[in-house]
Amino acid sequence: MKIHEYQAKEILRGFGVATPRGVACFTVEEAVKAAQGLGASGPWVVKAQIHAGGRGKGGGVKLARSLDEVREYADKILGMHLITPQTSPEGQLVRRLLVEQGVDIAKELYVGMVVDRSSQRVVVMASSEGGMEIEEVAARSPEKIHKVFVDPAAGLTPEEAAGLARAIGIPEASVAEAVGILRALHQAFVETDGGLAEINPLVLTGAGKVVALDAKMNFDDNALFRHPEILALRDLDEEDPAEIEASRFGLSYISLDGNIGCLVNGAGLAMATMDIIKLYGGEPANFLDVGGGATTEKVTEAFKLMLSNPKVHAILVNIFGGIMRCDVIATGVVEAARQVKLKVPLVVRLEGTNVELGKQILAESGLAIIPAAHMADAAEKVVRAAGA
Repeated sequence: MKIHEYQAKEILRGFGVATPRGVACFTVEEAVKAAQGLGASGPWVVKAQIHAGGRGKGGGVKLARSLDEVREYADKILGMHLITPQTSPEGQLVRRLLVEQGVDIAKELYVGMVVDRSSQRVVVMASSEGGMEIEEVAARSPEKIHKVFVDPAAGLTPEEAAGLARAIGIPEASVAEAVGILRALHQAFVETDGGLAEINPLVLTGAGKVVALDAKMNFDDNALFRHPEILALRDLDEEDPAEIEASRFGLSYISLDGNIGCLVNGAGLAMATMDIIKLYGGEPANFLDVGGGATTEKVTEAFKLMLSNPKVHAILVNIFGGIMRCDVIATGVVEAARQVKLKVPLVVRLEGTNVELGKQILAESGLAIIPAAHMADAAEKVVRAAGA
């Protein structure tokens, strides 16, 4: 789950991370009032709040030197469709702003952390190249990214944090403050079951203070039951309506740009299915994992989700019946196809427990279902059916 910058900063402040003073706003008048409350002389920063990075490049971050400019920028940013490298081509509608005190920036740095699956540890990354996408730094100057793989028993030690601070050019007089922020960020990441915590940029001010000028946090969906206060921060306006609907039925669904709908059980098989569709020249319209206990209701909702996308020209159902029996999924597919009055070509490949019974149910359904013998056969048939 993602949250907005102002929400991430609120969480980090609770762990001792220094941030600029700021106020979340939903109207132009609220933005002007917030600026007045932060200090009548400015400057202020007016920042679009969407779940995507690169906002400044798209015109979503503006430095205002007067209250008139605060009003002007707030009016311009609120309601705009902000396009960044992390949004769709249509952009994301801006419904919220963050108005902050301006900061005297002497140096911009980067700090972030994720879970490294290979080492099974949290990896803390730091770079002197702040204000840039970390992927750009990794591609252009990988030697400028410094990493620490944190021992889960010891946590991020003062020595490790100090080493990172010095490696990215923080002067000795500010190292102790940087150590405090790095360790606080790690504590926040662990205690909130974070999936990503990022401060970009982490700035050194003219007075030598270390401040989180921006903040981004994502959380492990599977751990949200432990954090109702974080779940309450969820902004459904920032999420795909189809993905929200999918979560109501226990479906894992992600919209993509192709024209072939995919219904699969198991994330690994779903990824392989999308790969083989592309191998045969097609483009998947979605990732959709119905899980190991798909019912007729879940399969029907899965069909509805796929067909809500007008770009879907064909559907591939690819099931391996281990936990899920093939006859059960076949019955679900037949009922779902009838309920939604399916009008696009449907290719079905079944394998596993009760596969012959499942194939019999499909054959006797009276529906125009295209059977497939194996994955390559299924991919070739669905790509042809979709007209790719």
